[in-house]
Amino acid sequence: MRKIISTLLVAFMLTGTGLAQKFAFVDTEYILQNIPSYNAAQEELNKMSEQWEAEIAGHYEEIEKMYKTYQSERVLLTEEMRTKREEEIISKEREVKDLQHQYFGPEGDLFKKREELVKPIQDALYKAVKEMSAEGGYAVIFDSASGASILYSNPRYDLSDEVLKKLGYKN
Repeated sequence: MRKIISTLLVAFMLTGTGLAQKFAFVDTEYILQNIPSYNAAQEELNKMSEQWEAEIAGHYEEIEKMYKTYQSERVLLTEEMRTKREEEIISKEREVKDLQHQYFGPEGDLFKKREELVKPIQDALYKAVKEMSAEGGYAVIFDSASGASILYSNPRYDLSDEVLKKLGYKN
């Protein structure tokens, strides 16, 4: 509560001394949804993800079949054969988990592809907002897509369409 009061007090003091700053907001979600290359990149990422998920699910089904077969034949197998089958199942599970990590891990193929396809678009968006901030004399431009920090925003100060225009897109 003290933080809010002190922030408001500083804002009123700056306004009273003629040092008022201009603020605006943009909705990055809205902007990105209106960029065709971003939507195409998202579709490509979704297709890759679905394909890899299906591949991994297929491997898990195969492991499940191996395990059920092992369970049904277990009583007929020697100790050595049981150990060998168990090791095969465990090895296969390890392979699938490694594949899953390769595709979906923090530095996995999906992450790398997202960096390749989406990051340049996000960088261009950031550059456009930064340029607009300098051109318009804005001290701060908020992102209303995150929503957590903005309780109310007047649409008059929404620069999302201007950012789209600066990027060369029309809504």
